[in-house]
Amino acid sequence: MNFDFDTPPDRRGTDSQKWQKYAGRDVLPLWVADMDFRSPPALVAALQARVEHGVFGYARPVQSTVDAFVGACAQRYGWTVDPAWLVWLPGLVVGLNVVTQACTAAGDEVLTLAPVYPPFLTTPRHSGRVSTQVAWTLNAGHWEIDWEALESAVTPRTKIFLLCNPHNPLARVWRRDELERLVEFCLRHGLVLCSDEIHCDLILDPALPHIPTATLSPEIAARTITLMAPSKTYNVPGLGTSLAIIPDAAMRAKFVRATAGIVAEVTGLGYTACEAAYRDCEPWRQELLATLRGNRDFLADFVARELPGVKLEAPIEATYLAWLNVEALGLADPVAHFEQHEVGLSDGAFFGEPRGRHVRLNFGCPRATLGEALARMKRALKK
Repeated sequence: MNFDFDTPPDRRGTDSQKWQKYAGRDVLPLWVADMDFRSPPALVAALQARVEHGVFGYARPVQSTVDAFVGACAQRYGWTVDPAWLVWLPGLVVGLNVVTQACTAAGDEVLTLAPVYPPFLTTPRHSGRVSTQVAWTLNAGHWEIDWEALESAVTPRTKIFLLCNPHNPLARVWRRDELERLVEFCLRHGLVLCSDEIHCDLILDPALPHIPTATLSPEIAARTITLMAPSKTYNVPGLGTSLAIIPDAAMRAKFVRATAGIVAEVTGLGYTACEAAYRDCEPWRQELLATLRGNRDFLADFVARELPGVKLEAPIEATYLAWLNVEALGLADPVAHFEQHEVGLSDGAFFGEPRGRHVRLNFGCPRATLGEALARMKRALKK
């Protein structure tokens, strides 16, 4: 079956946060992690059928919704998930905040690797906790953990390690030996491991399987809260449906208590989209992956040939996000420079880096859109 990944949907003048940022300007937005592809036809059809029902009361997941997600975990990762482990949430960032509330006290420290998805850095601060970051190192074109620095960063107040698996914005897939070493690190220091796996179904390198962190041992499963969602893969982030997978009953109860009175319920449309995504949309996902691989290769070739001073320092193994080193351009504010030349990117400073070093580019869009954006970037460099 062929799906249309070539026709750009017109999102100007809609409720799109991505496009509203530049309303009234001819700027191509390649910043927030929101694809410019229509969601899978089977998912749209399921939503249309649900809307036709005409009643939108408070919702709970039905058995078929649970079965669709649990079945996908078993088929894709060999992970047998007990439905009792699931806590439904109206968004993954909500889950990060709840984990922090549930597993730490004021003044405690939350450890992570930077650069990283911005909520990893801001979530602890929202709750009066301390965000501690250890910088990645680049070694022979591969991002690696500085294990010595990681050990040095742990204090008696460190309670949680936040893991991004696969990693945003570095677009890398964790290898089993790396995860096993991280697991040993967390167990030895008594840390709760919160594993954000929202991009797990967007692995671009077929030779690199996604390994859910909680599957590595019963000991780490008892200390792991895994966060997943259909939002990035099936382009439904606006429907606000995510899951926390928490095998340990005591930790799950603590997590649920932390949601009381402050976390909204998932909507009926969100459950419908989630079920359809995991049950009916695998052919669409496979074509999406092929499209993203093509875009990734096109982008890497263009950057190498046409954008002097811009570097893709490591392979893009997962996601639809490119982490571009622009330090050689010597721009105080590279995002502002590219915006002046009609391309909207994400500033590396939001990910925990000094401004001017990196920008993040979202290539989850039709090839024509990506090609035009890169051509504009080329013109921007000539200026």
